[in-house]
Amino acid sequence: MTIPKFSQSAQSFHAELKKRINDYFANEGKPTTGNYTLFTKAIVLTLAFAFVYVHLVFFTPVAWVAIPECILLGGLTAAIGFNVMHDGMHGSFSRYKWVNELAGLSLNFLGANNFMWRTKHNIIHHTYTNVEGIDDDIEARPFLRLSGSQPHLKMHKYQHWYFWIAYSLLYLFWVFFTDYKKYFTRRIGPTPLKKMSLKDHLSFWGFKLLHAFMFVALPIYMIGFVDWMIGFLSLSLFAGFVLSIVFQLAHTVETTEFPAANLETGKMEDEWAVHQLRTTANFATRNRFICWWVGGLNFQIEHHLFPRISHVHYPEISKIIKKACEDFGMPYHEFRKMRTAIVSHVKHLKSLSVA
Repeated sequence: MTIPKFSQSAQSFHAELKKRINDYFANEGKPTTGNYTLFTKAIVLTLAFAFVYVHLVFFTPVAWVAIPECILLGGLTAAIGFNVMHDGMHGSFSRYKWVNELAGLSLNFLGANNFMWRTKHNIIHHTYTNVEGIDDDIEARPFLRLSGSQPHLKMHKYQHWYFWIAYSLLYLFWVFFTDYKKYFTRRIGPTPLKKMSLKDHLSFWGFKLLHAFMFVALPIYMIGFVDWMIGFLSLSLFAGFVLSIVFQLAHTVETTEFPAANLETGKMEDEWAVHQLRTTANFATRNRFICWWVGGLNFQIEHHLFPRISHVHYPEISKIIKKACEDFGMPYHEFRKMRTAIVSHVKHLKSLSVA
């Protein structure tokens, strides 16, 4: 399909919003990148991950302890992805490029690939959020129908019941299938990948082998196949569900939209920033644990409008963005509680379960 373009506005909401945010950081004298609280969190999460991994593989406890530890390892996997990798890949973790690259490289260590993710997430998803046929993040066929323009299958009648199973499979599919599909087809949906350098190829295969050794071969050697399988599935299914649900609550709820380009002009109706507001929602922004665990991605509006600002600043800049939305009469979708966001997501799935 033709890649659409966004409309331009004489009185640009985005320009005014950027001015207000830039003024805030200038007046406060703060960098837009992470601070000591983020760096401390990154160290704590990394050490916790290493400790749990070593304890499971080399000092394997009894099953009633080991399985919860595997689930905890899955939660730490998601947390490192949300807090360390995500900011690093957006260049907002640190003011130093090499530190951001190192933080982003944590994705490769966890089994996925930063080259593929950068195109899928930074370029496609952040530009064409919820645009059917382009945004790969709303592409879950044949298992789920996430937008009204996607074809309806008989199985979708029950998708609001079985969605949690599909979400749990995300991490396994990501690590063992979709990365390879993108690598060999050289595409993410309709979008071609840029040419990979020798360094990119070596990184792809090197880290895939390292992950297979650390999370498949070595554990099987140390504890046996059956115990490894139970533990690895506990880790992967929990990580997959957490990673999936955080995204879905931010983009596929009752209030978010799925805009399409004008067929004649090939243009989207709104300017880019307004498009982000219409397709994105916040949830549980006053829940300290959720904010800590998901790396501020429950402030998804702030993240989509300013992806190069670290998530540690989202609570403060959200006040500025809300005020700007009020001044310009723009939508600002937000769920105060995570449970209400989940209910809205389930209702969204149910509304799409019929043709």
